[in-house]
Amino acid sequence: MTTITTRTVEYPADNLTMIGHLALPAGTGRRPAVLIGPEGVGLSDVERRRAEALAELGYVALAFDLHGGRYLADPEDMLARCMPLLSDPDRMRGIGHAALDVLRAEPRADPDRTAAVGYGTGGAIALELGRDGVDLRAIGTVNALTTGRPGEAARIRCPVWAGVGSEDPIMSPVQRDAFTAELEAAGVDWRLVVYGGALHAFHHPTVDHIVRPGVGYHPRHAERAWRDIVALLTECLPATE
Repeated sequence: MTTITTRTVEYPADNLTMIGHLALPAGTGRRPAVLIGPEGVGLSDVERRRAEALAELGYVALAFDLHGGRYLADPEDMLARCMPLLSDPDRMRGIGHAALDVLRAEPRADPDRTAAVGYGTGGAIALELGRDGVDLRAIGTVNALTTGRPGEAARIRCPVWAGVGSEDPIMSPVQRDAFTAELEAAGVDWRLVVYGGALHAFHHPTVDHIVRPGVGYHPRHAERAWRDIVALLTECLPATE
């Protein structure tokens, strides 16, 4: 296993002090960089481990915060925070830009070679960065088939990969169709993978608190989705020249 280093980083966003998790690969040179956005509950060890896994592959990775260091285990608390956020593209972009600025300012990160990967709310933020015209090499999302303001998808400048569970009641077939129609009309290079039998947040290991109906872990598809994200990065943002 490659030796990596990690540290927490604090930065302001959305009138909060965010606490992200930065993972650095071995060595001293600049490396491609990946922003990782968490599910609506907030930054957890799941995203921290994914940042570390990407660092082991040679990327500088920042798992960013959504809620000022809080993890919203109560579904009602999570919805009260996330629903207004998801309906406000400018707030989502503000959170994404703040984290991206931290990542690109890291001396080990190559600011001209970055990608954004996100889950749920974090994936919606990754998409909004694309719709804001940010120079990214790739956008990868799971459980985040969100549509944006009319015409703004044309500003996405990189391939978009999206994964969703076939039985996800939140990301319904109607939502899938709206998402893909938006990207197709904008001329975006997009891919959608539907994982059969999977629910919402199928990638997230089972937690010890109450979850909403329609949410559930699918370990086989979780592993497949992770491999698909790594393949996206390998194609669009290789860790080696």
